[in-house]
Amino acid sequence: MSKKLVAFFSASGTTKKVAQMIAEEAKADLFEIEPKVPYTKLDLDWMNKKSRSSVEMSDKKYRPAIMKKEMDMSSYDEILLGFPIWWYVAPTIINTFLEAYDFSGKKIVLFATSGGSGFGNTVKELQSSASDAVITEGRLLKCGTKQEITEWVNSL
Repeated sequence: MSKKLVAFFSASGTTKKVAQMIAEEAKADLFEIEPKVPYTKLDLDWMNKKSRSSVEMSDKKYRPAIMKKEMDMSSYDEILLGFPIWWYVAPTIINTFLEAYDFSGKKIVLFATSGGSGFGNTVKELQSSASDAVITEGRLLKCGTKQEITEWVNSL
């Protein structure tokens, strides 16, 4: 039986709730990707071009610092990686996470929460950060209902 990890970044708590339900359903370990400097409500104001999230997302090479935690990725076969969609893609903090650990030979299945937009170019923009892993677009979980999550996890 393969060992799964649910890794996630959540700025407002929405993705965290979904990730917890996925981990429970998949009987997977849970890992929170935490920024060194937490995001505030003002940081997340996408209408303000000078907000922290707007500045980060306007420079695809920008890598927000994360709290580096000891994690042996070699013990996992599959990583379910979750995040909110920002500007039609994953936040660049997800690139930071992928570049901080060794995902060689791993299968990474993405899931995201979003108020409306889809994955866009997310797989393409993340692949270079974990070039030896297979990254696939998983599911956009807008509502994150128990039934939706159960159906998705069972389809994996």
